[in-house]
Amino acid sequence: MADRTDNLTSGNLLGIPETRLPDDFVDVQVAEELVEGEPREVVARHLDSPLAWATLAEDALSDGDEITAYACARTGYHRGLDALRRNGWRGQGPIPASHAPNRGVLRALALLGEVSRRLGDQSEADRITDFLREADPTLLD
Repeated sequence: MADRTDNLTSGNLLGIPETRLPDDFVDVQVAEELVEGEPREVVARHLDSPLAWATLAEDALSDGDEITAYACARTGYHRGLDALRRNGWRGQGPIPASHAPNRGVLRALALLGEVSRRLGDQSEADRITDFLREADPTLLD
């Protein structure tokens, strides 16, 4: 199970523990593979990786393909939610970006918000901004 720490001393006044994905979470290996690997091949090997899907979303966005970017970001977001839930997250509370295994989930979430905004789905973009604010407010600085 993920490391869940008491945040009362670190600014979380609600007292909801942080969710930290395990140090051996798939995205740790995926980050290494993406250094030299082709993102599509990495995704094919690690369909459960939010980071791999987020990387494909970024590539699609840089190619101007917002629909593919949206689909990849949403897939990464859902894979990330699955991982968070398996590791104790209950739909709210901090998900610190300072913890490397959490970054793929947060990256997919941020990309989903950006692509939603570009596609004109402002209500979805706003929901994601709220989610990111609760997960780790430093992501919105």
